[in-house]
Amino acid sequence: MILKNSLNLISEFFNYSSSQIRKIYLSSKFYNKKISKIDDKIIEYKPSNHLIDSLIKYEKKSNIENFYINSIWTNKEINENDYKKLHNFFWLFTIDLKSSKKITQSIILNWIEVNQKYNSKSWEIDTLSKRIISWISNSRLSYDGSEDAYKEKFNKNIKKQINHLINEINRSSLISNKMIGCAAITLTGLSYRDEKYLNYGLSLLKKIINISFDSKGFPKSRNHRQLIFYLKYFILIREWLKESHNEIPDYLNEIIFYVGQNYNFIWQSINQNLLFNGNHLNENYNFDKYLKFHNYKFKNENNECGGYVILKEKNLILSIDLGSSPEKKFSNDYQSGALSFEVFFKNCKLISNCGYFQNYKHQLNSISRSSATHSTLVLDNTSSCKFKRDNDGILKINQELKVTKKTIIAEKNYWCVEGSHEGYLKDYGIIHERKIEHFFDKNKFLGTDKLIKKKKSKNTNFEIRFHFEPGVKITKTQDGKFILIELKNSGWRFLCEDHKIEVETGLYFGKKNSFVENQNIFISGITQNENQEIMWELSKI
Repeated sequence: MILKNSLNLISEFFNYSSSQIRKIYLSSKFYNKKISKIDDKIIEYKPSNHLIDSLIKYEKKSNIENFYINSIWTNKEINENDYKKLHNFFWLFTIDLKSSKKITQSIILNWIEVNQKYNSKSWEIDTLSKRIISWISNSRLSYDGSEDAYKEKFNKNIKKQINHLINEINRSSLISNKMIGCAAITLTGLSYRDEKYLNYGLSLLKKIINISFDSKGFPKSRNHRQLIFYLKYFILIREWLKESHNEIPDYLNEIIFYVGQNYNFIWQSINQNLLFNGNHLNENYNFDKYLKFHNYKFKNENNECGGYVILKEKNLILSIDLGSSPEKKFSNDYQSGALSFEVFFKNCKLISNCGYFQNYKHQLNSISRSSATHSTLVLDNTSSCKFKRDNDGILKINQELKVTKKTIIAEKNYWCVEGSHEGYLKDYGIIHERKIEHFFDKNKFLGTDKLIKKKKSKNTNFEIRFHFEPGVKITKTQDGKFILIELKNSGWRFLCEDHKIEVETGLYFGKKNSFVENQNIFISGITQNENQEIMWELSKI
């Protein structure tokens, strides 16, 4: 243990020293000269502004005059989030195209004068990549009608930033940064008819696809938001290629086909937000309109994809996480929700998970990733997966789990989903096996949670939780035998005859980086030295 800790300290010291040396190098005159070696090619392809609609939220129109002051780029009091929004120039998409080109170009020129050399904040990969995409996509304002001297500075600065991006992009541990950077490099290659940039961008795109997706086109992270994020950028790059009359690679068409099928599975086929593994409430209707406008149609009739099961009929949706945890490098947003489930009845969510607090710097991020925020089993107040904070400050999986023994039956009048995981085997000697059945003629769910003892260990407490969205009314009957659940459109009854049931207040993280109180039902007990079965029932009144 002492040797291991010593090696870790040495590794951390080496990584820190290497990082500091690289910062000095990137800020040096030598590096600035290196990335300033560019050609004199000018913009030839100017993408249609509407192609990027899927990435932009048009919440309000910006006033161009608000940015028409030199001091805006040297403001040190601005917070980190606003700084990124300011320097990525995505606010250009909210500017009326009738706005003054002269003012817009003056603002960009002011930025170039202040930030023409590498800066760790304004040249950060995500911010830089979005800035390049915005400048080129808004060329009607940012480029057209300008003087030759401005165009020369504009073209030179874009290529200088892209040269830096190519040098640094492989060092990023965030796949999302690589994807946005890939889009920026590809667009620059298309716009300047530069084969070096274009070939690099498309090569990086192929690499991202090969690394990040399983054989059926689901992200290895098993993250719903990431799947949608990828699909938006894949389609955006394809539309740029098509509009600029360049050949569309077969691998890009293929990945869009498979990712599109999975998008249909997790969203279009149900039009509901499933709060599994890093997901929170998202409005995807505008993206659906974008897909329809550009003639993208996806269909998926499977009931299992990416480790998720979705069974649906006219009034009912049952969704369950039957997937194993992802590898450590894909676990940035993973939550310990093995065998958790959600139920919708007539577009109202009956059983829910608690969602995800996305800001990894906040303590609620780690809380929202625990098993207790899911409708599943919790042993000894611990989670089925263990996490450890990595060098980048993000919690990643330190102890994985496998889901086995999967059974899915979907018949006209009967559903049955069954699976087990070994997340509690090492520390508690227990395998959790869950079976959920639905009987349509009785409007009833029957659940069986088995605690299968595989080796001796001390007895500990267990809880099986069932979470609800804020506003759902939960009432325990006076005799303590039943719990009544009141939705907007129906009433339900929960019971567990052989174990204690209670109602508790918790936290709901459904909306991005926010929380409100919600309620949950929990079954509690003590593990035994033999196998146990905990049976519960959820029926419509």
